[in-house]
Amino acid sequence: MTSTPATTSTSATSLAEMDDYIPRYIDVGINLTDPIFSGVYHGKQAHASDLDAVISRAKATGCKKLMVTGSDLEESREALKLAQLHPDYIFTTVGVHPCSSTKFEDPKHALAGSAAYLADLKALAQSSPAVAAFGEIGLDYDRLHFAPADVQRKWFAAQLDVAEEIGLPLFLHSRAAAEDFEKELFPRLPRLKGGLVHSFTGTKEEMWRLVNAGLYVGINGCSLKTEENLEVVKELPLDRLMLETDGPWCEIRPSHASAKFLKNASPVPGSPAVKKEKFVEGRMVKGRNEPAAISHVALVIARVKGVSVQEVTEAAWRNTVALFGLGEELEV
Repeated sequence: MTSTPATTSTSATSLAEMDDYIPRYIDVGINLTDPIFSGVYHGKQAHASDLDAVISRAKATGCKKLMVTGSDLEESREALKLAQLHPDYIFTTVGVHPCSSTKFEDPKHALAGSAAYLADLKALAQSSPAVAAFGEIGLDYDRLHFAPADVQRKWFAAQLDVAEEIGLPLFLHSRAAAEDFEKELFPRLPRLKGGLVHSFTGTKEEMWRLVNAGLYVGINGCSLKTEENLEVVKELPLDRLMLETDGPWCEIRPSHASAKFLKNASPVPGSPAVKKEKFVEGRMVKGRNEPAAISHVALVIARVKGVSVQEVTEAAWRNTVALFGLGEELEV
């Protein structure tokens, strides 16, 4: 595969050129079950729930589909309930995040034992067509205080066994663990239905190994923090790209290397954001990322690569529908 030419010029993606193009974004990684979208911060109610407004703003910015991430059994159940309230618009993943992998062995969360917890996870993943992927599963060696590496590896392997049985594509997490992640995953890929490595922050070499293995790569604000991150995005082939926000986290901040590419960008619906203590209905909350901001992710990628926003958005649409379906069919 060859890399895409890149430039820091904004001329190739002027906002004027989007006048005749109606974007169709898919946010493949959004954590709408997080209490922050119900106005709860650190266990305390700071403002009224504005989840409906968040979803409305996503639609206003051009998000045609949302994939809500499941990080453990309980959260996956809540995500599926949300999908059932918004049929054909919200889809979900079902799985246990590596940082939550100790839940397999915690009696409080698995009263009948780890085998029953895994069986419940498998049953939930097969329970509805709204479940688009099995995940978020993988390895995270940046946060070993949540789960030791050996526990993460054990339950990553066990969940990959389930994925082979049920035939869903994968929603994957790899952070500072590329060697072990690839060692466990790559030999299984011929028996799996493909997958997305979301919120990618790794090196060029890691990116190319994933791409050459047939995997897709998800880009959000965390993927665009540093100049090194931007160099990776320059080389990421468009036919392997997906877009995400990973809200409420991974916003693009003024201190990030990507911020300079948002010069003259159209404001996100609900802007300007307000502090949670000064919450105003219809406005974004400062420091809380949400799907409406996906337009800025796409714009940064376009400007980094020196291509149009339409090229970025349409490539991501095709890739996402090809892997996850989401009730859509690709144009011939």
